[in-house]
Order: sequence, then C-alpha cells, then structure tokens
Amino acid sequence: MKKSGHEQVVEFLNHLEHPLKKEIEEVRNIILGANEFITEHIKWNAPSFCFNNEDRVTFNFQGKGFFRLVFHCGAKKNEHAGGNGTLFEDTTGLLEWVTADRAIIKFTDRSDVEANREKLAAVVTKWIEVTSSK
Repeated sequence: MKKSGHEQVVEFLNHLEHPLKKEIEEVRNIILGANEFITEHIKWNAPSFCFNNEDRVTFNFQGKGFFRLVFHCGAKKNEHAGGNGTLFEDTTGLLEWVTADRAIIKFTDRSDVEANREKLAAVVTKWIEVTSSK
C-alpha cells in the first residue's frame, strides 16, 4: 500500500541526518499551520508542500550550515508575475527572488526560525493566495 504524503514526510524526517533537523521540523510545522489545506509529500528528494495538489514550497537541504525553502509555482511554468517583475511585493523581506515566480528563504539557526515565524506564515499564505488565483 502506498504511503500517504504525510507518512512519506514523517518517514523521511525520521531518517534525516541534518544539523538543523529541529529547525527543519519547526519550519515544517509553521508551513502546515499557515493554511489548513496545505498537504505534504516527498518530491525532489525533500519534503514539499502542496495546495490543490500543486507543489508550492519545497525544502532544499543542499549546502552546509543552513537549509532553504524554495517557493515556486509547481512543475509547470505559469504566468503569475505582477507589475514589478515578481509575483507580489514581499513586505516581510524574507524572500530572495530568483526569478519572477521563484524565490528562496534561507534559515541558518533556531533564532533565525523563531525571529521569522510570523513572517514565514504570512509569506506562505500570500504565496498560496497569489499562485492559486488563476
């Protein structure tokens, strides 16, 4: 029997060896708490969060001393970009825009996660809102 997305992520995290594992788990809780309709599964060898069955936010564990969240519009290229060249104006200052419809947030330690808890929840909510209104 195929595991549910949630079961896949729990198993993945149980086996994950990462110096920031507790912070990764906390960020996961913040994302899941941002919207009751967010689901999760393993995609691209990392936990990925979906809205309406479309991947929107994915962990990236490449690199040392930090981990990233990649905000994207799923596997298909979508035309979402707003007038300023990005999807929306990020009032939190957390997002580092890579392209008009792709951004990254980098976390380095527990205080980084704690200090940005509300901002992260706000960005996740806004990202889902903007990328879902097609």
